[in-house]
Amino acid sequence: MADPCMKMVLVTPEIPYNTGAIGRTSVALNLELILIKPYGFSLDEKAVRRAGTDYWKHVNLTEYDSWQCFLDDQKPSLDQLFFFEEHGSQTIYDPVYPEDAYLVFGCESKGLPPEVLNGMDDRIFSLPMLDTRVRSLNLANVATAVIYQAMRGQLGG
Repeated sequence: MADPCMKMVLVTPEIPYNTGAIGRTSVALNLELILIKPYGFSLDEKAVRRAGTDYWKHVNLTEYDSWQCFLDDQKPSLDQLFFFEEHGSQTIYDPVYPEDAYLVFGCESKGLPPEVLNGMDDRIFSLPMLDTRVRSLNLANVATAVIYQAMRGQLGG
């Protein structure tokens, strides 16, 4: 049996540079990157490969046609799911992340759809922002901050 591994899940990503950068982080940390369709770009686009540089070919990538297909195939338990939104009631520092957590992020313009978040209020987390003039942060930056916090114990922090 394989060691438990955290997974990055992007639901309907729109910007190829963000997906490429998150793919690079996934390679660096030996994580599976799960993409939920539809995408706002083609995975063949130069922008994805450019942001992922020459690491994109090493991304442990799994794709699903829908959120429901993902749930049906992966069958994550509730305590494995962590959703990240700018208005989460808890911060990324609050939970203890299991080694097999699914870290779920939405698309850049709309976040996660209501059908994904329905009934998950206690599973939604945010990255704190101190200045209210900032409406949101870049998805790739948030995903990187979250994964390093989630893996802090595994990485020696």
